[in-house]
Amino acid sequence: MISAPAPLAMSPKGGPIGLLLTGGGARAAYQAGVLEGVAEVRRTAGVREVGSPFAIVTGTSAGAINAAAIASHADDFDHATRCLAGIWRRVRPEEVYRAGALPLSENGGGWRTAFSVARWLRHWRKRQPRSLLDNSPLAESLRRDVPLERLPMLMAAGYLQALAISASNYSSGEHYTFYQSSRRTSPWQRTQRVAVPTRITHEHLLASSAIPFVFPASGIAMPDGHVEYFGDGSMRQTVPLADAVHLGSERILAIGSHRMTEPQGALNPNALAGYPTLAQVAGHVMSSVFLDALSSDVERMQHINHALAHVPPAILAEMDIRPVKLLVISPSERVDVIASRHTSALPSALQRMLGCSHESTKRETAQASALASYLLFDSGFTQELMALGRADALRQRDAIQAFFGWGRDVPIPSSREMEPGRAAGG
Repeated sequence: MISAPAPLAMSPKGGPIGLLLTGGGARAAYQAGVLEGVAEVRRTAGVREVGSPFAIVTGTSAGAINAAAIASHADDFDHATRCLAGIWRRVRPEEVYRAGALPLSENGGGWRTAFSVARWLRHWRKRQPRSLLDNSPLAESLRRDVPLERLPMLMAAGYLQALAISASNYSSGEHYTFYQSSRRTSPWQRTQRVAVPTRITHEHLLASSAIPFVFPASGIAMPDGHVEYFGDGSMRQTVPLADAVHLGSERILAIGSHRMTEPQGALNPNALAGYPTLAQVAGHVMSSVFLDALSSDVERMQHINHALAHVPPAILAEMDIRPVKLLVISPSERVDVIASRHTSALPSALQRMLGCSHESTKRETAQASALASYLLFDSGFTQELMALGRADALRQRDAIQAFFGWGRDVPIPSSREMEPGRAAGG
């Protein structure tokens, strides 16, 4: 129950702070851990205000689900992060998808033999499924765990300014941003990008997280009443930071689901795995869809900020552009390597299809681990990612405090004084 209005989350300079959560399937569990770490830094810095540090929340794919969960509890950030962590801490594959469209053969070849592929194609043509996996369990989980009906109350009370969810329109090929805002914000349109003001629903979350080929497209009613079909918002998302900027963010915390840069000379453990399997190629394609855009957009914004720093304030005030401060937190370890330790948690049919069943060699499991990391909705994997996210956030404690302008006069507790279970891994 919302008791009293609260001011929107502002940076020390007065502008709204935005949160961007990118896509990545099960990898998005990392974001829950980072947000737990941010909440802990906030508490130990002595911040006692109600509400959330984020006035504007944007998300794509599984990051859209995380964004909606955080926005739905914008009146209590600690509670929001606990709820989100609880979702990922207990997640199981059967709460997200059913593997009904997959071949049920016990043949361990999966994608590895022409016979298995031919048999799977016959099975596919006979059943005519709309996707590899059925995500109807995810729809049920969203209705239970993400109370979107609270958004109008939160916006009216001043706890939240806007929530934006991205999806890809299969009909037009354009990237859509659906946004719900407490302020009148004119829709923006750029090349292959369209923004639509609307009331965010669970259908938008299903559409944004519909991984191509893996999950079915989701129908969304357009303003004129007709229905168009959408898939994962990471497809054709070339500027993931743009939505938060358009909605008014002066500062943006962006949380990714892959390493932004590899240490110089670092060796990919899967690089020595031999000729790529179809699962390995598919994992590479998935990484291109989900992971590359944020790195490029961050570099672009850094260049713009650097250029604007040399513009005289009087001229800058007349320009239709402004500098935006960024803080980016991304995994410090390779997520596919973590996933390779948990592939046995996948449904058996999916293991056989990816080539990472108990009959597979270590090399085959390594080759399939990148693709498996998007589908490993298993608590063992997600808890290990959450622990990594929390640790990465706490390692950036000073940067987080400086970004938000939180005080440092409150003693930081030792690890023994922290809440029990906070550092628990998978």
